[in-house]
Amino acid sequence: MRHFLSFVLLTVAFLHVSFLALAGQPAVAEKERAGFNSLCPTVHDPVMARGDDGRYYIFSTGMGLGMMSSADMVTWLKEPAPLFPYPQWPLEYVPSYRGHTWAPDIIRHNGLWYLYYSCSTFGKNISAIGLAVNNTLNPSSPEYRWIDKGLVIASAPVVNNWNAIDPNVVFDAGGSAWLTFGSFWDGIQLVRLGEDMKTPESAPTTIARRHKHLAGTTHRPVPNAIEAPFIVYNDGYYYLFVSHDYCCKGLKSNYKTVVGRSREIVGPYYDKNGYEMACGGGTLLVGDSVKYSGVGHCSVYKFDEKWYFVAHGYNRERKGASTLFIRRLMWIDGWPVIM
Repeated sequence: MRHFLSFVLLTVAFLHVSFLALAGQPAVAEKERAGFNSLCPTVHDPVMARGDDGRYYIFSTGMGLGMMSSADMVTWLKEPAPLFPYPQWPLEYVPSYRGHTWAPDIIRHNGLWYLYYSCSTFGKNISAIGLAVNNTLNPSSPEYRWIDKGLVIASAPVVNNWNAIDPNVVFDAGGSAWLTFGSFWDGIQLVRLGEDMKTPESAPTTIARRHKHLAGTTHRPVPNAIEAPFIVYNDGYYYLFVSHDYCCKGLKSNYKTVVGRSREIVGPYYDKNGYEMACGGGTLLVGDSVKYSGVGHCSVYKFDEKWYFVAHGYNRERKGASTLFIRRLMWIDGWPVIM
């Protein structure tokens, strides 16, 4: 009887999977949907935009990049991977690249959406930042199509002392586009982009690192644990948000977000105590807490006169899983505070 029941159960399972396949819903896709938590989604390196349809779209690290959408920033729907099939050009710069694409950024300019993304090898500065564009963020629109524009900037061992990942593009007060990026090595870089939003027009300059200059000496932490820059402009200042310490270690992650500000986009950026971020400064914004072992790789937005802080946090309640972290952000005495 036990063997007969096992046979019956296996037959039912087979028929169920076959039905899904015939219906155009592969079992793998069904499993992915079943594992997606719409109220507390697993996500890494999230950035967000509000589309013309009023929905909020989050892009994140994943195969061909991750993408999800929401009407209210509370309940999320998983969307198809934007870069599918994944681009082949990164293989020239990152031979190990097989579609797992990191740390994107999304920005709108002149009616087009610009999606920047990272291709890299973990622990090495064999990296490249690419760009894709689209008329819309709505996957249901007939105009929805990502067109890959290829390389923006790349890094390689010995050739560069910086790492071309974690892009963020921001416009200065004069309308010029700037790309900030970087992870470990010599820290956070800034370069001006051309009108095509793709071509670097200046050499990268270091605007933040963990090195501390004391009494004419330089203390260099090994490694230089800083990454994930994001710049916003508010009330006369450019604010530089970066992540300190380590991600990707579950409950052992000690990621934290720090911030500094400058009157000029090129810096220097100073923290609340007057220390320069290029010399190890940075005011702590959020990190370890009762619920999270670390919160970092943030992005910051203003929608309808309200500011929002978006990041991932290593969730203690979910055994260190990297989950979506969205909070209101307020400005108090010229400095950001998470509510």
